[in-house]
Amino acid sequence: MKKGYPRFFLLPGLILLIAIIIFPLLFTIRVTFSSWNVSQTGLNFIGGANWAEMVRDTRYWGSLLRLFYLSFLTVAIQYALGFAIALFAWKGIAARRFFRVLWLIPMMTTPSLMAIIWRSIFTEDIGALNGLLSRVGLDPVNWLTESGPANVAITIAEVWQWTPFMFLILLAGLLSLPKEPFMAAAIDGASAWKTFARVTFPMMAPISIGAIMIRLIDASKIFDSVFTMTRGGPGNATETPAAYIFQRSLQDFQIAYGSTLALTYLILAIVTLTIIGKVFARLSKPRGI
Repeated sequence: MKKGYPRFFLLPGLILLIAIIIFPLLFTIRVTFSSWNVSQTGLNFIGGANWAEMVRDTRYWGSLLRLFYLSFLTVAIQYALGFAIALFAWKGIAARRFFRVLWLIPMMTTPSLMAIIWRSIFTEDIGALNGLLSRVGLDPVNWLTESGPANVAITIAEVWQWTPFMFLILLAGLLSLPKEPFMAAAIDGASAWKTFARVTFPMMAPISIGAIMIRLIDASKIFDSVFTMTRGGPGNATETPAAYIFQRSLQDFQIAYGSTLALTYLILAIVTLTIIGKVFARLSKPRGI
């Protein structure tokens, strides 16, 4: 009895885990083998019909490829900018406390509100950006109605909002680094770049991996900016899996097929992020000065 007594206190957490994670996951798997929609009351079994349709769905696979490109691009830019800003704040600049707060303002903005603001900036007719381009003698750009510019607009909006997250995490990591390795590098005569490449960056690897993984997971759910700014257009040029799943599940009311798409993406995201994490960790192992 005494051996099992401590485990009794784990029971509430286990029940909560089953309720909010395991049961919905199992239920979703069951739904994928049905034709359930809002007009049905039961889960009739139809085998792998939804999975077969998903394999043939070129629009879905196109949205996945688009999301991989968009998420990796935006997170890479966010990481580079966030690390650069964190280094400036770490080394010490004038009024750095003020700038630390200033750089966090974009992250405090609600994503939907942020997307509305950027949509007004990129609007072709009355947008501030095209107005600025016309003042310097350049032709206006169809930011939200052409494929290339629309993807650029979404990338800018995502980078602007989430670079502060990278900055905050990386600055906290820099402030926690021990001073002894930097003193040793200075004694050995290492240059600033060599110190960064072989001391600072490798020591920041665990923090960097965590920050990048968190952002990649969050970027995999890009929806607010796409839905608010372009509605996935022009055509399907900016459509992400989240936007496509939203349309098939909650606009076309094909709940079973939407569940199949969502479950497929969950599996692909887990596998992809696991591989990326292992590769990044291997490349970031400390090296000698």
